[in-house]
Amino acid sequence: MPIAQSRRRFLTNLASTGAVGLVSSRGGGRRSLAAEPPPEVTTIRLEKDPVLCIAPLVLQELLRAEGFTDIRYVDLTEAYVRRADAAKSSPIADMIAHGEVDFGRDFVPAQVLGMNGAPITILAGLHLGCFEVFGKDEIRGLADLKGKTVGTMAAANAGERPLLTIMTSLVGLDPDKDLHWVSDPSLQPMDLFLEGKIDAFLAAPPALQEVRARNIGHVIASSITDRPWSQYYCCMLATSTEFTRKYPIATKRALRAILKAADLCASDPRRAAQLMVDGGIAARYDYALQALSEVRYDVWRDLDPEDSLHFYALRLHEAGLIKANPQKLLAEHTDWRFLNELKHELKA
Repeated sequence: MPIAQSRRRFLTNLASTGAVGLVSSRGGGRRSLAAEPPPEVTTIRLEKDPVLCIAPLVLQELLRAEGFTDIRYVDLTEAYVRRADAAKSSPIADMIAHGEVDFGRDFVPAQVLGMNGAPITILAGLHLGCFEVFGKDEIRGLADLKGKTVGTMAAANAGERPLLTIMTSLVGLDPDKDLHWVSDPSLQPMDLFLEGKIDAFLAAPPALQEVRARNIGHVIASSITDRPWSQYYCCMLATSTEFTRKYPIATKRALRAILKAADLCASDPRRAAQLMVDGGIAARYDYALQALSEVRYDVWRDLDPEDSLHFYALRLHEAGLIKANPQKLLAEHTDWRFLNELKHELKA
């Protein structure tokens, strides 16, 4: 189903999902909850980072409604990023592999890189349209980055670096030879840009909102409006393969809570933004509201997550960043059973 039709159908039929009153009434799927056994474990650990599109993972009341009484968040620190880079993995996958978190969300290319050796399972896509690439005035598009300096938050396998590698590869650049990469853990890429040390960078919420507010650079590529990026998931949800095997009921209940939270972000971004501020996840309500109003959280019922994974996995393979056969990776590191059950249960 086209994305525009998906959004219209979602908004038209929203009431039947119970999404409007998720936090206060715990509506939606109530009969299924009553028929289901309680989760095998009541403690759940989730990765937490400053990017605001993490919203579906941090609306705790929905997790409590599913029977999780001990909800823990583990901050993504520079130490985790360095360890993952040394292992040639992504930070979220590496945290899952070390048993430090049960669930985490990340950019899709980073999740695919994490499949190389890490025991992770992708459960669902979360949203579209959370990032834009900014550049200096003379840079009009991604192809103009040849010979330029590009700033990233972290090292080779983390965050935006794999994504930018794919984006520039698709316009004919060799990211290793044609781009100069700069990362500084003590500085945001926008600060490096303002200091004249880089020519372009990728921004996601809330940095994206800050860049816009301060009128820093201009957009040279957008996952919000530009194809193919606007047609594929930006971020996906991963869990430990062992957690899924040992605790299938808890896995489904956690995913249900996160997908209901995505519905809330889509249907009532003001309420979701305020919950994020109240919970200390977002510092500024206006930035949170802008991000949640713009990011496409309403597509999880209709947009095929495997299609997005396949797209990014092929691009990473073409760029030489993964050696394994993409189809084999996806077969070993995805499990759509829970998502398909919840699509039927929470259908709009």
